[in-house]
Amino acid sequence: MRKLLVTGAAGFIGANFAHYWLRQHPQDRVVVLDALTYAGNIETLKPLMGKPNFRFVKGNICNTELVELLLREEGIDTLVHFAAESHVDRSISGPDAFIETNIIGTHSLLKAARAVWLADPANPLPHRFHHVSTDEVYGTLSLNDPAFTEETAYAPNSPYSASKAASDHLVRAYLHTYGLQVTTSNCSNNYGYYHFPEKLIPLCLTNILDAKPLPIYGDGKQIRDWLFVEDHCRGIELVLDKGVVGETYNIGGVNEWQNIDIVNLLCELVDGEFAADPTLAERFPASPCARGESAHSLITYVTDRAGHDRRYAVGTDKIRAELGYVPQETFESGIAKTIKWYLANEAWWRPLQQG
Repeated sequence: MRKLLVTGAAGFIGANFAHYWLRQHPQDRVVVLDALTYAGNIETLKPLMGKPNFRFVKGNICNTELVELLLREEGIDTLVHFAAESHVDRSISGPDAFIETNIIGTHSLLKAARAVWLADPANPLPHRFHHVSTDEVYGTLSLNDPAFTEETAYAPNSPYSASKAASDHLVRAYLHTYGLQVTTSNCSNNYGYYHFPEKLIPLCLTNILDAKPLPIYGDGKQIRDWLFVEDHCRGIELVLDKGVVGETYNIGGVNEWQNIDIVNLLCELVDGEFAADPTLAERFPASPCARGESAHSLITYVTDRAGHDRRYAVGTDKIRAELGYVPQETFESGIAKTIKWYLANEAWWRPLQQG
């Protein structure tokens, strides 16, 4: 039986991880720590509330004393750290919050973990500190470059990616300096259930339903590797079960798409959903799809953002060879599940969109 503290699990990936973990490991205990600021949404965790082996704590990861208290009180042996400011556009307009959460917050967790798990360095408590990072720490790739590997040099290009790179280095330092048992994973772009509606896929999906523009930065030919969020959760599960302490594992979808192609596919699939289900026209009458028109009419090109990385691609050779990781969803199957989820869960995303 594991006892996990999951930070940031009222957000997108962390929430999916909490749901996934308790489905796969119903005997384990999961404690969630989230400050519920900005992208944190308590509604995402409502299905877990009331379970005897689940606890939600509202609090900030920068509160080291609170983290220490939870580690001791709950007998936590595994900390999975998702909590982060993650939207690149906001990091450009307001980088301070990214420094505070991603760097100082991560250091706060590391200090608490060291104080509790390594209180007696000669007899450390059994533990694992898993840090969830991003492929953006590696910088950008040209069209013909090989995919990022775990050996790729760091070259972050935004305040967001720079803050995540700094947190990665802190985690590594706590292993080599203090002996904290750490692992790190760097993931590609996630999509799926509970995705905050400022990000590309949920933004465009909900904008189609409300007849709002689908903003395409620059020429829209930026390339990303897309990873279904539950495949990401499976990857982290493998790292916790089989991963080697001190190692970094890249978790990707092996699934590169241009942004404009993603948006075009979304338009086609939502057009098809409206054609197959007449009730959608009643629920979303503003959408062009409700009038039999294509969502493609909403595509709008806008000025590219500063420091926009051209391409990310994540090589998964290491995690596949060493841990047996293989994504279970194709992009076609994952995006179809995602669209159906958003159409069925307007009550979840509408308040976030309005807020």
